[in-house]
Amino acid sequence: MVFALFTFTFVSAQNLQVITPQQPIDWVNPLIGTDSDYGISNGNTYPAIAMPWGMNFWTPQTGKMGDGWAYTYKSNRIRGFKQTHQPSPWMNDYGQFSIMPVTGDLKFKEEERQSWFSHKAETVTPYYYSVYLADHNVTTEITPTERAARFRFTFPETDKAYIVIDAFDKGSYVKIIPSERKIIGYTTKNSGGVPENFKNYFVIIFDKDFQLNSTFSGDVLGSALEMKADHAGAVIGFKTKAGEKVNAQVASSFISYEQAELNLKEIGSNNFDQLKEKGKGVWNKELSRIKVDGGTSDQFGTFYSSLYRSLLFPRKFYEYDKSNKVVHYSPYNGKVLPGYMFADTGFWDTFRALYPFLNLMYPELNTQMQEGLSNAFNESGWLPEWSSPGLRDIMVGNNSASIVSEAYLKSGKVKSYDIENLYKALIHGANNAGPMKAVGRAAADSYNALGYVPNDEVNESAARTLEYAYDDFAIYQLAKALKKPQSEIDLYKKRSLNYKNLFDPKYNLMRPKNKDGKFMEPFDPFQWFNGFTEGNSWHYSWSVFHDVQGLVNLMGGKEVFVSQLDKVFSAPPVFATKDFTGGVIHEMREMQIANMGQYAHGNQPIQHMIYLYNYGGEPWKAQYWVRETMNRMYHATPDGYCGDEDNGQTSAWYVFSSLGFYPVTPASDQYVIGAPLFKKVTIQLENGKSITINASANSDQNRYIKEMKMNGKSHTKNWLSHSELMKGATLDFDMSATPNNKRGINKEDVPYSLSNE
Repeated sequence: MVFALFTFTFVSAQNLQVITPQQPIDWVNPLIGTDSDYGISNGNTYPAIAMPWGMNFWTPQTGKMGDGWAYTYKSNRIRGFKQTHQPSPWMNDYGQFSIMPVTGDLKFKEEERQSWFSHKAETVTPYYYSVYLADHNVTTEITPTERAARFRFTFPETDKAYIVIDAFDKGSYVKIIPSERKIIGYTTKNSGGVPENFKNYFVIIFDKDFQLNSTFSGDVLGSALEMKADHAGAVIGFKTKAGEKVNAQVASSFISYEQAELNLKEIGSNNFDQLKEKGKGVWNKELSRIKVDGGTSDQFGTFYSSLYRSLLFPRKFYEYDKSNKVVHYSPYNGKVLPGYMFADTGFWDTFRALYPFLNLMYPELNTQMQEGLSNAFNESGWLPEWSSPGLRDIMVGNNSASIVSEAYLKSGKVKSYDIENLYKALIHGANNAGPMKAVGRAAADSYNALGYVPNDEVNESAARTLEYAYDDFAIYQLAKALKKPQSEIDLYKKRSLNYKNLFDPKYNLMRPKNKDGKFMEPFDPFQWFNGFTEGNSWHYSWSVFHDVQGLVNLMGGKEVFVSQLDKVFSAPPVFATKDFTGGVIHEMREMQIANMGQYAHGNQPIQHMIYLYNYGGEPWKAQYWVRETMNRMYHATPDGYCGDEDNGQTSAWYVFSSLGFYPVTPASDQYVIGAPLFKKVTIQLENGKSITINASANSDQNRYIKEMKMNGKSHTKNWLSHSELMKGATLDFDMSATPNNKRGINKEDVPYSLSNE
């Protein structure tokens, strides 16, 4: 079977199989990152059985009701199969309910109904899930659409076959309609970020008559057909023959039961196997837009698993009404309104690589996302920096500026959406503190007056300052593109240089500053938190995405700058002084055990740092460390990430880095070059053009660029133009085992910096 699917050749230098995949979906492992827990994250993911950007995901549930770690690889029992909208365990879930088959004595409580299972009897793909539940002798299968799904349960011969519908606690409702073989209900369970009238309405239709109809409230089972309670659920039962398959169709809606019925029509007349094949086709189509050739099996698995993770968030939070018009329940004001809405992404993470990936590969979809952001502003008065599904008070920065500006700069001029309304939203967010610290800008008045966020006014002050400065740059770029008044353009250009106000030449690093203009005391650049977000000064000092040349100048030139970059990898992986009183968070441990010094790839602030060697005139070091990070920190296994995967950001880093370039400054036209991972990559762009990346001599040893050509012409620059790539391009890399210390070292080879304008 394997030999029918794949073509094998061998690389003698590595003695590793180099494989050409025939179907990319066959390489995806949705279990990547699931071997995680509260203390150490190897991804903090769950197997998302879903369509790309689907409104509803499904996942087997091993954790207790309400546990953010819904599925963990080391678990050995399943409690149910949950419809989930969870973006991460730290944000937890909303609108969840579960379905669970049971046999023998009727057990509906989750601790009692759970069943042992084995990964050896589990099949996990994005479009199909199957598992054998040993305690019940039942096989459960799931195949999804964007808003609906089909279940298929294979029962043994028994007169005690049941299916439990658990609508969870915090307010829920179920109703059994035996004459229609139907169960309807709603769940209100959430973790915040929802209006008071929030409900997820569900409809489940079976293909077998019910012989038992029960509902429960908490731990009490009764005979009523209808139940509204803090924790409501339903149980139906029937007699089954050996190997009998019971089918269920399920859909949900944030709008109404009637809308849930409309969403159920996504299944159409497709039986389970037909729907499964359609789902497989959808995933193959999307994954095949980037075809990689010439790599190891682990590299293929890691690439396509990362690509899968890059196509999940933000999820579609809209539906189609009876007139097939796009409508959404607003997670901001609770109304049902026309137009697009997306949810479940944190811009602090995803502005860095995930949204640049969407701008490269899916500009049409990103246009819809921009419309959704415009609607969010209209409905809440703010742009969401973290939506789940509405405004959430977590992380720092005002990075919606990057999301909005980049989309318009790269494709907005030929798209139709209300960019003026979005620009208005950016200006509002940049100059006002919001209803919570993570919305708008905390300490906006002080930042605008002093040029930095005072450490004695608000926590994580240095992180906020550095990100605000980049966000101001993004506004500056958009203001120029929209031909705003020169005074406005100049204001945001000036503010984008505010990063300089925190640079301390004593350490050649960034340091928090108090209202009186004095640097924070005491200060240890290795100590986490003090002025920084989930990191320290060694991580955050590189967050000058838009003006690396300015940072080079502050440090005293390229040699000093590169030396500082080198120290990141050579410094001890410490995270605190002896006087440190804060708690040890998982990001600290992940850096400590990675054996890469202070390079904490498991968290976002430093993920672009490797590419900064290109600005310091030593691009070969970027080539080395990019490959080293891909080799060490990523694998297509349940422990395959080195920290939180974070809604596609950490995955998108791998996807971009595999291609050989990365968006250090998203709100610009440039990608910074690293080095490609595969021997050949073909990228099919949405506009019909293609990008071909050739690196035939690529290998584990040959990770350095000896020479590069673009469209047949020598290319010494350490950057690529987005607008040029969108025209279609052929990139030829001549790879070598030794660095070329003469390539990419001239002034004209350095990527964009504001100071060089």
